[in-house]
Amino acid sequence: MQRHQAFKYELMPNGETQRHLRRYAGSCRFVYNRALALQQANHEAGEKFIGYVAMAKHLTAWRNGVETPWLKDSPVHPLQHALKDLDKAYQNFFAKRADFPRFKRKGSGDSFRYPDPKQIKLDSGNRRIFLPKLGWIRYRNSRDVLGELRNVTVSSKGGKWFVSIQTQREVELPATPATTAIGIDLGIARFATLSDGTWMEPRNSFKNKQAKLAKYQRRMAHKQKFSNNWKKAKANVQKIHTQIANARRDFLHKATTTLSQNHALVFIEDLQVGNMSKSAAGTAENPGKNVAQKSGLNKAILDQGWGEFRRQLDYKMAWKGGMLFAVPPHYTSQECPECHHVAADNRQTQAKFVCVKCHYENHADHVGAINIKERGYRLLACGDAALSRSVKQEPTEVSQLSS
Repeated sequence: MQRHQAFKYELMPNGETQRHLRRYAGSCRFVYNRALALQQANHEAGEKFIGYVAMAKHLTAWRNGVETPWLKDSPVHPLQHALKDLDKAYQNFFAKRADFPRFKRKGSGDSFRYPDPKQIKLDSGNRRIFLPKLGWIRYRNSRDVLGELRNVTVSSKGGKWFVSIQTQREVELPATPATTAIGIDLGIARFATLSDGTWMEPRNSFKNKQAKLAKYQRRMAHKQKFSNNWKKAKANVQKIHTQIANARRDFLHKATTTLSQNHALVFIEDLQVGNMSKSAAGTAENPGKNVAQKSGLNKAILDQGWGEFRRQLDYKMAWKGGMLFAVPPHYTSQECPECHHVAADNRQTQAKFVCVKCHYENHADHVGAINIKERGYRLLACGDAALSRSVKQEPTEVSQLSS
């Protein structure tokens, strides 16, 4: 099996190299924003979409023009890749996989990529990497790079610079993969409840740092914007955000690694996290209801990192020779796993489930995990058509009970 994997390390650049890194990231951001503005102006004029090849000719003109001659100081391949990123963003928008491309802001996600492996040299023994127009840069070698180098991405976060080395290599599937299957119900009070009755405590990385974050945000708000003291306060806020993200990512990696190592089949709900965490504020004409309560729920949902959990679990299951299946989430917490009776009254509280027909009693999240696993088996055995018919029949029983 061919595996693409990225190895991320912290760079240790000197002052001059840091200035070059900021300038190259700024140049890529400028090219991306200028190309996006050109695409929007072109669309308003009724012209066709400008593809990457045609847009690359504009980049050549910008590099050779009198207005932006400083673009020549940056390596050309990262600038070209910035145009490819914009082209990909538009393709994702056309395919309804993402929102409309937005302009990039300084200090938010600064990065650039070297796509040509022939221009990159890696000396892991001396903990250094060679990048065009930057030369040799040392990095913190926390683990060995495995595979053939494909590309390198340089990024900035929390005042530090990082290098992500993507590799490609052939790996063999595990000789003795796990043979068990499990259903997972994601929640807030319990991060993940498994169909075997076990469950994982939530990390709540944002909730644990919320008070401290608010204190430093208030300090930042009381400073003169863009002053030296304001920049120091902003650095403290960014540091806390980085700690929150790192703690959440560490928790998710450990959880997904454990699950992928111990199970061959994993069934989860096909949750639309973006829709679940939308604001309930509404508009001035149609104000929302329970806005404060919904806002707290949205924070709790996003704090769990359900989307990242699914992404990590997906590729790790493939690495271990297992499979991940997402099943429709309809009524998984309202259906009795014993008699399959569906009713909203079955779930008496957020945690308590008692079937009104057969009086089966269990924790609501455990019931959801059991139903997810069973629904996953039905999906594998009968296909999408049989499963969709089953899901459509469930609300009928709910309506009959309420009448």
